Amino acid sequence: MRLTEFWANMNKQFGAAYADSLARDHVIAGLGGATVEGALGRGDDLKRVWRAVCDEFNVPARDR
Repeated sequence: MRLTEFWANMNKQFGAAYADSLARDHVIAGLGGATVEGALGRGDDLKRVWRAVCDEFNVPARDR
């Protein structure tokens, strides 16, 4: 997964404004208590981050 694809998925699932807020402010247990921005900043695998977001927000399987 590329970064552009990750953000396209985030924007499609949550809308651009909420995706940005979620990435900046929401701490996700599946990312070790980090935000999306924190996980990306430390170099976590994009697929792992996307899966953690999907798990946290119960994204339907068809949208994962």
